[in-house]
Amino acid sequence: MNKIVLFSLILGMLHAQRLPKGFVYVNEVIPSIVLEIRYYGEENFIGEPIMGYHAPQAILSYKATMALQKVQQSLASFGLGLKVFDAYRPQKAVDHFVRWGRDLANTKMKDRYYPTVEKKNLFKEGYIATQSGHSRGSTVDVTIIDLSSHEELDMGSPFDLFDKQSWVYYTGITPQQRANRMLLHTLMVAHGFRSLKEEWWHFTLQDEPYKTRYFDFDVE
Repeated sequence: MNKIVLFSLILGMLHAQRLPKGFVYVNEVIPSIVLEIRYYGEENFIGEPIMGYHAPQAILSYKATMALQKVQQSLASFGLGLKVFDAYRPQKAVDHFVRWGRDLANTKMKDRYYPTVEKKNLFKEGYIATQSGHSRGSTVDVTIIDLSSHEELDMGSPFDLFDKQSWVYYTGITPQQRANRMLLHTLMVAHGFRSLKEEWWHFTLQDEPYKTRYFDFDVE
């Protein structure tokens, strides 16, 4: 065994030791997947790094990761693949969202992420909640990309846009954009996920292993 392979194995074991039993790093199981973890940086609806995200990593339950791997394999035949925007989300990150939502004076990202919604209505309209399925470890936010260029397929709205334009069955977009959403939705559902009708990117494993447990370990 050469030194590079040995180092990779040791690194993988150290990563695994930091995670609760039943969780894995997604890109260690699916090396071809692309990660763009928005809450690690400033390009998100708050405009700052979110608490609990100490690395641009995607963590999911092993069961959800294996289902996601099947989606990736189905897409690979066509030179396509998945990009992950968010996966497991610590409860402390959700708490960060809640605090931000109550600070009505902070609207610096409004034009890009919630242009048609008043910030005071984000809770009432369901865009922010005190708990998230992401914290149960089997929910993932994804889109489809070209594997060679990493260019995203046009879904008709950007990730995390708080607007009806982001609804899965929104019809005010082009036929190609609707087809791209249908491809993502169809493949994810076929491999065991259920969608959220208000967010074309959001999927939860149907048979998630931790249906009532919300985790708070950091993403690192």
